Amino acid sequence: MSCFIELLRHHEHDFLHQYESQLNHPIRQAIKALLRCRTSEQHKMSWGCAHCHHQVQHPLSCGHRHCPQCQHQTTTQWLQRQEQKLLPCHYFMVTFTLPFELRVLARYQPKILYQTMFKVVSKVLKGFAARQFKAEIGFTMVLHTHNRRRDLHPHIHVIMPCGYYDAHNNQWHKGRQQYLFNEFALAKVWRAQMLEAINRHTRINLPAKYPKKWVVDCRKVGFGDKAYQYLSRYLYRGVLSDNDIVHYDENTVTFKYQESKTKQTVTRTLPVLKFLWLILQHVLPKGLQRVRDCGYLRGNASKLRQRIQILLINTKNWKKPKKKDKPKAIRICPCCQHPMHCEGVINFFSRPS
Repeated sequence: MSCFIELLRHHEHDFLHQYESQLNHPIRQAIKALLRCRTSEQHKMSWGCAHCHHQVQHPLSCGHRHCPQCQHQTTTQWLQRQEQKLLPCHYFMVTFTLPFELRVLARYQPKILYQTMFKVVSKVLKGFAARQFKAEIGFTMVLHTHNRRRDLHPHIHVIMPCGYYDAHNNQWHKGRQQYLFNEFALAKVWRAQMLEAINRHTRINLPAKYPKKWVVDCRKVGFGDKAYQYLSRYLYRGVLSDNDIVHYDENTVTFKYQESKTKQTVTRTLPVLKFLWLILQHVLPKGLQRVRDCGYLRGNASKLRQRIQILLINTKNWKKPKKKDKPKAIRICPCCQHPMHCEGVINFFSRPS
């Protein structure tokens, strides 16, 4: 049982009472799913052994993307898909951060705000690429809503190969290894276009004060594989792993995290109810995609990516990524140690008379 789910189950009544006015529908649905995960309230999966005829039933998981007990396979599959798209070139990570003064909008209109952030980031990068490269680029955008302390801190990470494809001449042009775009110029355009996009919406209003300087970070991250692994940690299964929870009791919870500047591991202790809200405030609205691919990295551009990979096939010490087969779920019989087979889902719910 997950430590977080155990805390949520034990303090559910007090939490719902104290934070009732701040809980939106997606958060309430997430709470229901997490408390139901792998319990008797779920359907059960039946497994049988053909060797000794032993049978066993296991409750199904909830499958919610914020559940710390689920989505491990989903994360692995996402990483494998990104590995298929890797190119033999240097990669950059560009991070667009929403200022503190505007983060209140993420509490009341998260779907509108996050969709706006995605659109603006894509527009900014494509605009810079059109002026600087005059060719097609590809990038992956990943939304993170928290910092290392798990406070509300919306920002979008962009993983981008340092190169561009000239479709007219069917050529791949390698970019500079140490430079992609001017981050100060990116920040100015990011601020201007984001404010303009927010002003166009009728359901969200800008606060009275907001900073003149916004932050965009642009840095080299090697060949991309490590950056994708870093981003995959928080795509699914919630924003805090059970391994990071150091201690908890009836009153407080202590978890660890790594300081971004010092790289040292520190701890943070909070009252239980405040800790639960700290984590649950990051539940995303239903239907909002956390990850989006653009340009030649988008899902329906596989032929274009293959063409680019063929152009780069002679790159030193690089081999075209091979597609991995999807692993099958396997259980070992506790009696005879032979593989068991899935017999189907059993519904134990009683129907109303």
